[in-house]
Amino acid sequence: MDKNIAVIRGDGIGPEIVEQALNVLDKVAELYGHTFTYTDVDMGGCAIDKWGDPLPERELQKCLASHSVLLGAVGGPKWNDVPGAMRPEKGLLRLRAAMGVYSNNRPAKIWPQLADASPLKKSIVDQGIDFIIVRELIGGIYFGEHKTEGDTATDVLKYSESEIERIGRIGFETAQKRSKKLCSVEKSNVLDSSRLWKKVMHRLAKEYPDVELTDMLVDNCAMQIVKDPAQFDVVVTENMFGDILSDEASQITGSIGMIPSSSLGATTCGLYEPIHGSAPDIAGKDLANPVGTILSAAMMLRFSFDMPREADAIENAVSAYLDAGYRTADIMSQGMTQVGCRQCGQLIIDNLRKE
Repeated sequence: MDKNIAVIRGDGIGPEIVEQALNVLDKVAELYGHTFTYTDVDMGGCAIDKWGDPLPERELQKCLASHSVLLGAVGGPKWNDVPGAMRPEKGLLRLRAAMGVYSNNRPAKIWPQLADASPLKKSIVDQGIDFIIVRELIGGIYFGEHKTEGDTATDVLKYSESEIERIGRIGFETAQKRSKKLCSVEKSNVLDSSRLWKKVMHRLAKEYPDVELTDMLVDNCAMQIVKDPAQFDVVVTENMFGDILSDEASQITGSIGMIPSSSLGATTCGLYEPIHGSAPDIAGKDLANPVGTILSAAMMLRFSFDMPREADAIENAVSAYLDAGYRTADIMSQGMTQVGCRQCGQLIIDNLRKE
């Protein structure tokens, strides 16, 4: 299978971690007989330096012409004094809008080898943490009217049935590719928008009879994530709730450098990136952890290219790498062997096997 991947190496450690992810993809292509073609795209601070624009139109078009986009990281203090409309992050917002990606999907998975890094007590961690939060990305209170009149401020939380339905379908379809359990999170005991959310989710459930749908109030969900995270498989929720819950979920894994993410819309063309930043303080020092980016590439294979075996192969190779006791500096612990970014990528490649 031939796939064209737009590659945004970005700023800081972005080029280093992306390079390792591409090396892994090349090995997957060799093992499974695929062809991955990479188109480099300038976005972020590097694009400001080169073109005076965080995402020039011609670079954006390269992304829109691709089958999916792999992103390292953008931004850094070098560009702090750039006018707001031209900051590196504006390129990312422009890209999301142009791609129409309305669903941000962030896994919360604790690797057994890193269980001691979780802030949760051992008895909870031992039950397993492996779920994904599907967050609506371009609606809700963040995109409603914001107004301040005198000493009163208002922010409008608004959702239409069509907006809820399209993110709901992402939730159900994601659950179909996992353990077929979907938890819809809202605040229907208080909010009209949440009551509509719940109504639409239950209507959609009739189209996905193989998926078990449950409802949970957002305050209870926040509690359950730290009390009993093993109960969750896929969580779908609106923008602000998802923003808060996904940050909470990332912390219980204890390893931000290991966490990938995807942003999807109405097509299979998605945007895949690790959740961490550009870490300019360690850029160019071969210290970065590329695993979050490598796992983002695995998500691309699973959710955009319908290559579940290939995605499994990458995830199993990461697990084998951790089993062997190797760690980058950010997750280093006593008794482990510290490796750099390049060696980490090579060790994962060495563990890749055709599933």
